[in-house]
Amino acid sequence: MIRRPIVFLFIVFLTVLIASAAFCSTEPVTAPAAPTGSTMPWWGWPLILFIVTFLLGIVAVLGGVGGGVLFVPIIGGFFPFHIDFVRGAGLLVALAGALAAGPGLLKKGMADLRLALPVALIASSCAIVGAMLGLALPAHIVNTALGGTILGIVAIMLMAKKSEYPEVKQADALSTALRINGIYHEPSTGQDINWKIHRTPQGLATFVLIGVMAGMFGLGAGWANVPVLNLMMGAPLKVSVATSKFLLSITDTSAAWIYVNNGAVLPMLVAPSIIGIMLGSIVGVRILAKTKPAAVRYIVIAMLLFAGSRALLKGLGIWN
Repeated sequence: MIRRPIVFLFIVFLTVLIASAAFCSTEPVTAPAAPTGSTMPWWGWPLILFIVTFLLGIVAVLGGVGGGVLFVPIIGGFFPFHIDFVRGAGLLVALAGALAAGPGLLKKGMADLRLALPVALIASSCAIVGAMLGLALPAHIVNTALGGTILGIVAIMLMAKKSEYPEVKQADALSTALRINGIYHEPSTGQDINWKIHRTPQGLATFVLIGVMAGMFGLGAGWANVPVLNLMMGAPLKVSVATSKFLLSITDTSAAWIYVNNGAVLPMLVAPSIIGIMLGSIVGVRILAKTKPAAVRYIVIAMLLFAGSRALLKGLGIWN
């Protein structure tokens, strides 16, 4: 059943590569995408990028993380692309996955609009500020901050706990006024779950920081959305995950336009990345049933630890 989508995506991939050949002959807006004097043919780096992102898509599904959080530090640290182009592509990679999943999650009643909209308003506005700030800063400062952020994400992944149904004794005044509550059907138990949230002001304030970081580093924000919605605000885990996916389609769109407007989006970087991540995710879903997610989670953590250290040392000028 997946053969036709794969063939279609492969044709799109080849078409974009051919159409982008002429684009590569022009001078980029901000910085070169590859070192001057490289003997690599024009299709070489996109092909390598497609293979790498295909593997990242598999690992992202198995490790339970978004593709953007792996894409930016690894591609930015080990490929000869300017960090601005990598961050722009990272936002579009995260956005593609969110747009694919968002409508289905809303239709199934898992993602909640009343929970998502106030959060999206804050996060998307701050993501625009973060994108503008990231493009204005020198590359070495962005790399240093990115490395520190990735290492922080590693710490969060190691320490974070998950709660299927957090205990919320009483909804706070703000969530009551906004009527942020709901009922969703849990297929695994056949029960209807009534849920409400608390600590809404603290949660909304946290999304200011999440939005800025999402726009500045192009990571997407699923790694931060879910713990805040689930552990801080008390939404059930499945509602948090589904709403987080829907949030990415709004937050990342706002930030992505800033990168597009500033010429920091290269078709030859974005097209193979999105197609590679999507195809890898399809394969990852099939492998997920046959593997142990706990083991893969530590592989993801090790990859992020290495990539974050690389970005930090690159920003400090120690490992160029």
